[in-house]
Amino acid sequence: MIGIAIIISRGLLKTGLGMRIGYLLISLFGKRTLGVGYSLALADLVIGPVTPSNTARGGAIVHPIMRSIALSFDSDPEKGTESKIGKYLALVNYHANIITCCIFITATAPNPLVVELVAKATDSQIHLSWGTWFAAMVVPGLIAMLLMPLVLYFLYPPEIKQTPNATALAKEKLKEMGAMKRDEKIMLGIFVILLLLWAGVPEMLFGVKVDATATTFLGLSLCLLTGVLTWDDALKEKGAWDTIVWFAALVMMANFLNKLGLIAWLSESMQGGISHLGLGWEAGCALLVLAYLYAHYVFASGTAHVTAMFGAFYGAGLALGAPPMLFALIMASATGIMMSLTHYSTGSAPVIYGSNYVTMTEWWKAGFIMSVLEILIFCTVGILWWKVLGYW
Repeated sequence: MIGIAIIISRGLLKTGLGMRIGYLLISLFGKRTLGVGYSLALADLVIGPVTPSNTARGGAIVHPIMRSIALSFDSDPEKGTESKIGKYLALVNYHANIITCCIFITATAPNPLVVELVAKATDSQIHLSWGTWFAAMVVPGLIAMLLMPLVLYFLYPPEIKQTPNATALAKEKLKEMGAMKRDEKIMLGIFVILLLLWAGVPEMLFGVKVDATATTFLGLSLCLLTGVLTWDDALKEKGAWDTIVWFAALVMMANFLNKLGLIAWLSESMQGGISHLGLGWEAGCALLVLAYLYAHYVFASGTAHVTAMFGAFYGAGLALGAPPMLFALIMASATGIMMSLTHYSTGSAPVIYGSNYVTMTEWWKAGFIMSVLEILIFCTVGILWWKVLGYW
């Protein structure tokens, strides 16, 4: 599903629809620096469901827009003027990318692996569908998205507060792009179809359930049949083929770690160690989640981190007595939040960090503060929201 969805997301780049959405939002809300920040965040959020490569979304679609705006205000690291506006916008660009990863299964590659591991750990009693995941994550995720630009605004206040040039630049870019072209309209239509099918609308209205992976193949077929993408475009999307091959190997490895008893042994060991501390399942699971999340400081890949640690930590939480669905959602949230930490924690990080608007110290400080804020949101608002939904 993720591999094929990455190929589909190439259509957002090829047709220019992704850029159009970004510039349109900035033309509407970009009169102030804070408004530009929210526009970048909203652009990432809007295209998130059909862009499983968060590197492509944050680095190849939103980041060029962010740089164009920063440079239009003469905010350039080479001139030492990054603090004018570019530093703030670069951090918003990145952290919006991460929060979007929390909200949609299809917003980043590790999420479906989390779904697979949860299903295996619970003998398929818990299966997080696209709609279930979205319903659970959308409320805490949107609260995090609303607070993030404000928090970063106070952490690293931009020197320029008013940005009328941003709306002018966006309108100029939209004028250069002209009216929506045929391929953009088709891509937008495919985008809507995918969202409706992934959200389970046919099942709610007609009782017809469409498999999420089948939906993704339908989207690719429509892209190819309409000529929005060619098969040559699909072949050139190396990230998609890498994902398919690597995931096959990683899922197999995770299966064998389970079959050979390593996951069970590690889960029991951690459960036993926490039990000796005399903690209840709530405190014990909190320790597990924090250890799992902040271990990402030593990982440069979310997928590798999930493969190595998720199964054992989730199993240990279940052994401590955590409600399976509740702990699955908390661990799924942590999988997204952990990518906020460093300049190498996920694919979009080196791209945005590499533009040199933010120093390593500033990046790590912002990452840690945002991780704490997001943990608090998901472990308060999130847990209450999941109770309302009847998920635990």
